[in-house]
Amino acid sequence: MKRVSRRAFLRRLGVGVAATAAFSPLAVAQARRYRWRIQTAWDAGTVGYSLFQKFTERVKELTDGQLEVQPFPAGAVVGTFDMFDAVKTGVLDGMNPFTLYWAGRMPVTAFLSSYALGLDRPDQWETWFYSLGGLDIARKAFAEQGLFYVGPVQHDLNIIHSKKPIRRFEDFKGVKLRVPGGMIAEVFAAAGASTVLLPGGEVYPALERGVIDAADFVGPAVNYNLGFHQVAKYIIMGPPETPAIHQPVDLMDFTINLNRWRSLPKPLQERFIAAVHEYSWIHYAGIQKANLEAWPKYRQAGVEVIRLSNEDVRKFRRLAIPIWFKWAKMDKYSREAFASQLEYMKGIGYVTDEELKGLSL
Repeated sequence: MKRVSRRAFLRRLGVGVAATAAFSPLAVAQARRYRWRIQTAWDAGTVGYSLFQKFTERVKELTDGQLEVQPFPAGAVVGTFDMFDAVKTGVLDGMNPFTLYWAGRMPVTAFLSSYALGLDRPDQWETWFYSLGGLDIARKAFAEQGLFYVGPVQHDLNIIHSKKPIRRFEDFKGVKLRVPGGMIAEVFAAAGASTVLLPGGEVYPALERGVIDAADFVGPAVNYNLGFHQVAKYIIMGPPETPAIHQPVDLMDFTINLNRWRSLPKPLQERFIAAVHEYSWIHYAGIQKANLEAWPKYRQAGVEVIRLSNEDVRKFRRLAIPIWFKWAKMDKYSREAFASQLEYMKGIGYVTDEELKGLSL
């Protein structure tokens, strides 16, 4: 038997390791670099856009520079409400929208973010997406549109800025109100409001010119960045135990053109998915910190925070629950999503049999 020297053995071992590494999944991914153009719904100059920019830097770091994301603020490439088609046709590689914006063309998206008096905590939505099948439903629905739904992004509750005081349920009658659409618009319309849909960047001029009387957009920090305190001296919220009646967990997401997604090697797909999940909570925490800094600024600007009563909440609830069921029947994915959410809400005592009497899927 021929004796192999230690030096020869180590040399052969090094060649073998190098060959194995050269054909590993990560090495294959390293053979090509990818550059995506992703537009967000956040306007330039807001804390939301600053956090989005940091996310794109994090993606580059996590993928060792193999995947770079070029960030664009709202309206930079296409209008906010045109992002869906822009990603579908490849004008953009991806988008970071408020998922609910697509309720008019994909009813299931009304159930991929919070709705009036449904699940109302970030941890509940995280549980639904990652433990109760929500992510699979979202991905199936978006795949039929030629899109890959990466995952939800936690954000904030929504508040209403108004030029006139709204102190009770009945005061919404006749108010020209900007809301995000979907079930939320129907609930306020049932309360007597006249609802319109506008992107965030158009809310300030609409309030200033009197095109609308009041507007839901997002939470206190970003809305302060957008100057709402200058044109609307009232903030409308629910009671402390139900601070956001209409949209307590306003979720965003990342959605990628399906062909672009499939062209990305699996190791990079996995890293991007991990980056989005990490970002979701970094984004949430960053927004919450900014909110703490924003509230004193509203007080200094003379903005009054009006709290609706628990009786007002009950009145909205009587309107909202039948609308849940109406939207759940719009397509198979809406039905599937709401059916699992309804079981969840029953399990944690959010709805009673009495409230559901006469309603069915």
